[in-house]
Amino acid sequence: MSNDTATFSDPTIQPSLPTDPRQILSAEELQILNDRSDWKGWVQLIGHLAIMGVSGYLWGTQMGHWIAIPALIIYGFSFASMFAPMHECGHRTAFANNQVNDLVSWLAGLLSFYNSTFYRRYHKWHHRYTQLPDKDPELSDPKPRTWSQYLWELSGLPWWIGKVRGHLKVALGQVENYPYIPETARAEVIRSTRLQLAVYALAIAVSVGMGQPWFFLYWLLPLAVGQPLLRAILLSEHTGCSNNENRLTNTRTTLTLWPIRFLMWNMPFHAEHHLYPSIPFHALSAAHQQLRSHFTHIEPGYLNVQFKLVSSFDKTSIVS
Repeated sequence: MSNDTATFSDPTIQPSLPTDPRQILSAEELQILNDRSDWKGWVQLIGHLAIMGVSGYLWGTQMGHWIAIPALIIYGFSFASMFAPMHECGHRTAFANNQVNDLVSWLAGLLSFYNSTFYRRYHKWHHRYTQLPDKDPELSDPKPRTWSQYLWELSGLPWWIGKVRGHLKVALGQVENYPYIPETARAEVIRSTRLQLAVYALAIAVSVGMGQPWFFLYWLLPLAVGQPLLRAILLSEHTGCSNNENRLTNTRTTLTLWPIRFLMWNMPFHAEHHLYPSIPFHALSAAHQQLRSHFTHIEPGYLNVQFKLVSSFDKTSIVS
């Protein structure tokens, strides 16, 4: 089953499930791809932080000059895309050392306004129940079906509202309604979230105490600017794919520009990642070459995905 470009499928259609898609690669091929590397992880992380540092420097020193705007966009997306190392390290595949994975994941979540301790449990269920209604926690947030819903999603505002409410709820110890957080992990998740909020509070206090808008100019505003692009990327991963457990049809890979692949830690190869979550980010490109003929949804660019998404609004006769 092979398509160079994807169409938005009818979620009511249930494609046939291969006996076991995860046996496409041999044990030997998978072992090679599964090789984790501290060196490759550090090179990737340092490169990501370097882009953040250079663009942030240009944003901070060139305000009032035209270059400040593209610098702010790059700086903002480098902050928002810290979601990617948080996600990758949450799988404990970015580095060979699991302690490094956990530390980098937490710090990347701090920068991107996610809590890695909570997210790791949430994301585990997303992988276990991908695209299964009433089971996949990502489906608790409905996909946009009108222009107004689409623009609202891309604005990042529902994400901000959800994150503020979610962090405060967890910090207050209200975690009973999260089925993906086992009772044995509740205390750890609560402590982690409280610590993260304490770091933000300290940063705000320092910024206000020094009489400088640092917290706003160098974190809050850039992260808000970077959210629309991240929202579009994340919206492309499963929207329009099959709502069943078929790993060859329920996730989309998007072939995109190298800068985006780099800052997203190769997560645009998303179908490959969902089929074999044990494959580190640096091996996903090679995995794509071996697996691409098996996937239904491979799209040549995020603009194509977004165009097909908005085109589907008219097809379902839903108006904003």
